[in-house]
Amino acid sequence: MGRDMALQQSEGVLSALSSTKDVELAAQELARQLIHPYLGFVLFFCSAEYDLDGLGQALEAHFGGVSLVGCTSAGEITPQGYGRGCVVALGFDLRCFSIASVLIDEMERFNLLDAQQLVDGLVKACRSNELASIKGHSFALTLLDGLSSREELVLGALSAALGSIPHFGGSAGDDNHLTHTHVYHGGRFHSGAAVVVLFNTWLEFEVFSTHHIQPRAEKLVVTRADSATRRVYELNAAPAAQEYADLIGVPVEALDLRAFAAYPLAVRISDHYYVRSIQQVHDDLSLTFYCAVENGIVLTAMHPGPLLPNLQQLFAGLEQRLGPLLLTIGCDCFLRRLEIENDGGVESVATLLRQQRVIGFNTYGEQFNGMHINQTFTGVAIGRPVGRAER
Repeated sequence: MGRDMALQQSEGVLSALSSTKDVELAAQELARQLIHPYLGFVLFFCSAEYDLDGLGQALEAHFGGVSLVGCTSAGEITPQGYGRGCVVALGFDLRCFSIASVLIDEMERFNLLDAQQLVDGLVKACRSNELASIKGHSFALTLLDGLSSREELVLGALSAALGSIPHFGGSAGDDNHLTHTHVYHGGRFHSGAAVVVLFNTWLEFEVFSTHHIQPRAEKLVVTRADSATRRVYELNAAPAAQEYADLIGVPVEALDLRAFAAYPLAVRISDHYYVRSIQQVHDDLSLTFYCAVENGIVLTAMHPGPLLPNLQQLFAGLEQRLGPLLLTIGCDCFLRRLEIENDGGVESVATLLRQQRVIGFNTYGEQFNGMHINQTFTGVAIGRPVGRAER
């Protein structure tokens, strides 16, 4: 079928949502909303509260040979806005998208040679459908175990192998329990693993990342850390948790996820700040981070600016460049959601996400062109077929 016919008969992507906890019914509901003759690929995000083995089996049974990829989340972004305890999915039309995926099951051993072989295989699979040239018409999505502490290693190798292909992604969550996170590929959920998905499409798109965090004057130097576990024992030669608590003006006992969201730290690279979010505080007054930390790095104290205007500006620019948006796949840090829940801004942000057709999940970290970052809204915006045809 030619491109003109695809324009007339398909918007390219369908979205689906199920809030039932019964895995069989959830899979049925998603299949009923997504299955059509040209369904080529399904991407989903789900609460970790599900019976994951049962959900995986039910999805495979009801989607009958269609490739499925997904991960657990720390909250979902659905067609209705923010969700919790549900599963949201996207079905991609094979007339508009050629999609290939692969599992990295040993993240700690992944190297540049592995990455090059992986990317070569994905490119070959996408190219076989002859939708569009790979260069300029492809982007990659990475979904990684959010508690693996191996994101930087995998992303560094993948970024080198992908070259000019833009890529983004999110680290899987587990509803803020910080115990077990999973990615889904090949019919089952995996821990300590990653999934890489290559999308090739003739539709226009843009991979992006934005945040609303602004720098303060104060600095903290990491003076003792275990980089392998991302655990910082000393900041400014003092117990890390105490130094951080003193900086933000609260007792150590008050340090929790909401405090971490309200008072982030960041590293400065050139003129850009990249947040290094704190994951948890330990009894020995050390701090574990979501991103890589090493001895000697300087962390800048940050504070959140206005979140909603930042998103409005982002989407205004995307629409100006792409026309009306078909879909945005969004990886939204769970600390951002905690922030707006604490500030009472959930409904206004959710309304914007609904209007812009954002589907995605709240993450334990985001990935953008090889960088592992925190407290961002990162993703890909895809233009509508009709918008492209009319311009």
